[in-house]
Amino acid sequence: MRAALVFLVLLVSACGYTTGDGRRTANIEKAYEVRDACLVRNVTADDTANSDPATIAHAVAMACSPETEKLLAAANRDGDSKVAAAIRQDSEFRARGYVLKERGQPIF
Repeated sequence: MRAALVFLVLLVSACGYTTGDGRRTANIEKAYEVRDACLVRNVTADDTANSDPATIAHAVAMACSPETEKLLAAANRDGDSKVAAAIRQDSEFRARGYVLKERGQPIF
Protein backbone atom coordinates (compact mmCIF):
# COMPACT_ATOMS: atom_id res chain seq x y z
CA MET A 1 0.00 0.00 0.00
CA ARG A 2 2.81 2.39 0.89
CA ALA A 3 4.50 1.79 -2.49
CA ALA A 4 1.26 2.59 -4.31
CA LEU A 5 0.89 5.83 -2.37
CA VAL A 6 4.48 6.89 -3.15
CA PHE A 7 3.95 6.03 -6.81
CA LEU A 8 0.73 8.08 -6.89
CA VAL A 9 2.43 11.09 -5.29
CA LEU A 10 5.30 10.90 -7.76
CA LEU A 11 2.91 10.59 -10.68
CA VAL A 12 0.83 13.57 -9.63
CA SER A 13 3.85 15.76 -8.87
CA ALA A 14 5.41 14.94 -12.24
CA CYS A 15 2.29 16.12 -14.04
CA GLY A 16 2.45 19.50 -12.35
CA TYR A 17 6.15 20.12 -12.98
CA THR A 18 7.03 22.83 -15.48
CA THR A 19 10.49 23.71 -16.70
CA GLY A 20 10.12 27.45 -17.09
CA ASP A 21 8.10 30.49 -17.91
CA GLY A 22 6.10 29.72 -21.05
CA ARG A 23 5.78 33.33 -22.15
CA ARG A 24 9.51 33.97 -21.70
CA THR A 25 10.35 30.81 -23.64
CA ALA A 26 8.03 31.89 -26.46
CA ASN A 27 9.67 35.33 -26.54
CA ILE A 28 13.13 33.77 -26.75
CA GLU A 29 12.07 31.42 -29.55
CA LYS A 30 10.53 34.35 -31.47
CA ALA A 31 13.72 36.39 -31.01
CA TYR A 32 15.78 33.48 -32.40
CA GLU A 33 13.46 33.28 -35.42
CA VAL A 34 13.72 37.02 -36.08
CA ARG A 35 17.52 36.93 -35.74
CA ASP A 36 17.84 33.91 -38.06
CA ALA A 37 15.53 35.50 -40.64
CA CYS A 38 17.75 38.59 -40.60
CA LEU A 39 20.86 36.46 -41.09
CA VAL A 40 19.32 34.65 -44.07
CA ARG A 41 18.09 37.92 -45.59
CA ASN A 42 21.53 39.53 -45.31
CA VAL A 43 23.42 36.50 -46.60
CA THR A 44 21.36 36.43 -49.77
CA ALA A 45 21.93 40.16 -50.21
CA ASP A 46 25.73 39.84 -50.07
CA ASP A 47 28.07 38.63 -52.79
CA THR A 48 28.79 35.27 -51.20
CA ALA A 49 30.66 33.72 -54.12
CA ASN A 50 33.75 35.92 -54.15
CA SER A 51 34.65 36.62 -50.53
CA ASP A 52 35.94 34.70 -47.53
CA PRO A 53 33.02 33.00 -45.70
CA ALA A 54 34.27 34.16 -42.28
CA THR A 55 34.46 37.77 -43.47
CA ILE A 56 30.95 37.64 -44.90
CA ALA A 57 29.63 35.92 -41.77
CA HIS A 58 31.09 38.63 -39.57
CA ALA A 59 29.54 41.37 -41.73
CA VAL A 60 26.16 39.62 -41.75
CA ALA A 61 26.25 39.12 -37.97
CA MET A 62 27.06 42.81 -37.53
CA ALA A 63 24.19 43.78 -39.83
CA CYS A 64 21.85 41.76 -37.62
CA SER A 65 23.22 43.04 -34.31
CA PRO A 66 19.94 44.83 -33.40
CA GLU A 67 18.11 41.50 -33.66
CA THR A 68 20.88 39.76 -31.72
CA GLU A 69 20.67 42.39 -28.97
CA LYS A 70 16.90 41.85 -28.72
CA LEU A 71 17.58 38.13 -28.40
CA LEU A 72 20.10 38.87 -25.66
CA ALA A 73 17.56 40.99 -23.80
CA ALA A 74 15.03 38.15 -23.92
CA ALA A 75 17.40 35.30 -23.10
CA ASN A 76 19.97 36.87 -20.78
CA ARG A 77 18.00 38.67 -18.08
CA ASP A 78 20.93 38.48 -15.65
CA GLY A 79 23.33 40.26 -18.01
CA ASP A 80 25.89 37.44 -17.88
CA SER A 81 28.78 38.37 -20.18
CA LYS A 82 29.53 34.71 -20.98
CA VAL A 83 25.96 34.15 -22.16
CA ALA A 84 26.08 37.33 -24.24
CA ALA A 85 29.36 36.27 -25.85
CA ALA A 86 27.98 32.80 -26.60
CA ILE A 87 24.87 34.21 -28.29
CA ARG A 88 26.95 36.62 -30.36
CA GLN A 89 29.28 33.78 -31.39
CA ASP A 90 26.23 31.70 -32.29
CA SER A 91 25.02 34.51 -34.56
CA GLU A 92 28.30 34.54 -36.43
CA PHE A 93 28.43 30.73 -36.55
CA ARG A 94 24.92 30.56 -37.99
CA ALA A 95 25.71 33.32 -40.47
CA ARG A 96 28.71 31.33 -41.69
CA GLY A 97 26.49 28.27 -42.10
CA TYR A 98 24.04 30.29 -44.17
CA VAL A 99 26.93 31.62 -46.32
CA LEU A 100 28.18 28.11 -47.01
CA LYS A 101 24.65 26.90 -47.72
CA GLU A 102 24.16 29.79 -50.16
CA ARG A 103 27.35 28.71 -51.95
CA GLY A 104 26.20 25.10 -52.05
CA GLN A 105 29.11 23.98 -49.88
CA PRO A 106 28.82 21.53 -47.00
CA ILE A 107 28.36 23.24 -43.66
CA PHE A 108 30.47 20.74 -41.72
